Amino acid sequence: MADLIVPSRKTADEQGNVLTITPESAGWTYVGFEVYRLSQGQRLKKETGDQEVCLVLLSGKANVATSELKLDNIGQRMSVFEQIPPYSVYVPNGDFFEVTATTELELAVCAAPGYGSHPARLIAPDQVGVETRGYGNIERHIHNILPEQSPADSLLVVEVFTPNGHWSSYPPHKHDQDNLPNESYLEETYYHKINPAEGFAVQRVYTLDGELDETMIVKNGDAVLVPKGFHPVSAPPGYDVYYLNVMAGPVRTWRFYNDPAHEWLMTNAKK
Repeated sequence: MADLIVPSRKTADEQGNVLTITPESAGWTYVGFEVYRLSQGQRLKKETGDQEVCLVLLSGKANVATSELKLDNIGQRMSVFEQIPPYSVYVPNGDFFEVTATTELELAVCAAPGYGSHPARLIAPDQVGVETRGYGNIERHIHNILPEQSPADSLLVVEVFTPNGHWSSYPPHKHDQDNLPNESYLEETYYHKINPAEGFAVQRVYTLDGELDETMIVKNGDAVLVPKGFHPVSAPPGYDVYYLNVMAGPVRTWRFYNDPAHEWLMTNAKK
């Protein structure tokens, strides 16, 4: 198994946690990511500390509270593959969140440095930007949960649906240089779900100098670390692929650089 793959555990711990990525475990500076699977009635309470957090209800419903918010029975989709925008909650640093599952719940906790600039808020489905990118078999569907146009200190959060037989994060692009306005430095995690669950996705992470070049078979519930380099994803025939992206870096903006060998695909898209 490549070092870039972080698999979910089959059995949750006492808190319901099945996957944890910290800056320390990933060997980087900004992005933290966790997944919890809570049974109905189970409660999770955590302090945010010096991190801002975006809670994404991947599937199921819950009551969510912070020091400023009390949200009852939010959530609507029972599977990410219903392909409707999720309910999410932004929580600033120096706060807490308490989540009580009112159905079985899969919850993503996306974290990055916070500076106390924004209050806690609900991000309802009608506040999520929906778009389609690409064409032909590089067409995919996007839910912009926490884009750079929405208030936050560090976090960028987006989910992508790649139909079977299609590619996404394609043409291959990267964002590993602090070279604005041309390219921004952003660490990134991919949390994958596959439908049907016994399937797989293929993800390559590579640099032009060959220092990093990993092609990975990614299973349902796996997370992939993208510390640098280009990082395309392929959904094999018969298997739809979902992933949740979390990005953060020194400047909260997404400016990417395409692999020059495949730049012509962007020109073709405009025809």
